Amino acid sequence: METEFSAGSIQLWAALVVFLAAYILIFTEKLHRTISALLGAVGMVLVGTFLGFYDQEAALSAIDFGTLFLVVGMMVMVAILEGTGATQYLAIKIAQASRGRPFLLLGGLGAFTAGASAFLDNVTTMVLIAPLTISIADILDLSPLPFLTTEAAFAVMGGLATLVGDPANIIIGSGSGLGFVDFLIHLGPVAVAVWLSSLGVFLFIFRDFVRQRPKNVEKLLEIDARKALEDPVGARRMSLVLGLVILLYLSHQWLGLEPATVAMLGAAFSLVVVRPDVRRVFGEVEWSAIFFYGALFVLVGGLEHVGILHEFAVLFQKFAAGNVLVASLILLWGAGILSAVIDNVALVIALVPVLQRLAGLGLSPEHLVPLWWSLAIGAVLGGLATPIGSSATVVTISLSERTKTPIDARRWMAVGVPAWLVGLTMGTFFIVLGVLSGFFT
Repeated sequence: METEFSAGSIQLWAALVVFLAAYILIFTEKLHRTISALLGAVGMVLVGTFLGFYDQEAALSAIDFGTLFLVVGMMVMVAILEGTGATQYLAIKIAQASRGRPFLLLGGLGAFTAGASAFLDNVTTMVLIAPLTISIADILDLSPLPFLTTEAAFAVMGGLATLVGDPANIIIGSGSGLGFVDFLIHLGPVAVAVWLSSLGVFLFIFRDFVRQRPKNVEKLLEIDARKALEDPVGARRMSLVLGLVILLYLSHQWLGLEPATVAMLGAAFSLVVVRPDVRRVFGEVEWSAIFFYGALFVLVGGLEHVGILHEFAVLFQKFAAGNVLVASLILLWGAGILSAVIDNVALVIALVPVLQRLAGLGLSPEHLVPLWWSLAIGAVLGGLATPIGSSATVVTISLSERTKTPIDARRWMAVGVPAWLVGLTMGTFFIVLGVLSGFFT
């Protein structure tokens, strides 16, 4: 008995040490996050193999290939759409419709960014919209900083609305079995409310800026938006493909299709109808992100096999069974705080197996479902608080270095912290309302 306990303790502590070491490396960014995750995954498999709790076959089965294929499919479609110039065309049209007025431009580009990020990767959205925003601001002799900071925040908020809007949502959807319509119905209103509330806050923060009179409005109106369309035929075809993909997402549960299947169908249709340069398209897929997610699944799988996640789930189940609302709010704010300092994907991959185990421990669906929504809201919106909280923010800050007023930590947090507070507060309101009314159960 003592030998078994001793062996189990060694396994538990070995798995925990490997896991914490990998997450510390990811958090400190001493190495690229993908390298840190891969080192952790390999270490977990080696330790698990030699100590007999986690072999190579178990590590392979721990990978959620449905999530990986969904992300790859979406990335392929985004890469093809990017090559047509369609998003740049729409952004120019929105800017021209505002006639350069800062408050309309901030709201219009923000709405476009949030809407695009609900269906496209928010990092790609910012890569496309940020340089165009800088150019428009230069033409109007306005500072691009208010536009860039609010757009990055809106990209995060937009990603909350759908299953495919943020990698964290994709992982939660795969782990919970909740579908595209479930996310749209339950989190879409949250995202819209957070966007509208944050827009009011941003207009107040930049109240002096939005009152400015822009210059060179005529030059903005003279831009021929059609020149941004590098492939007009491809843009029209991609609009049809994306329309079909959205319809399939809306009906995938009824049709019996997994979201990953829909994404890969969309990617295949896009490649067939647009006929882009395949090497360019696959070269733009964020393969480092795919390996990062896969390595994290392997890493967390080791914790699951050694029993740590089970014990944590047992403790949480005892608390959540009688206090579902309190448990949901603790999870929302806990995830919101942690996601401000660590990658939300890493956080979600670690927590999803814990929530999955709650169902096996007898927690009823009406108690479990609010926890999934709380995790999504906290993990996605938590990234708003700091410059490193979301990939979209990191990319935007990097692109802002091309301007006279690059975004530093102080400038970002002047916008990000109020947006974070508004987002989690609105999320709290919706969780309380949803649990008490039964809408979130």
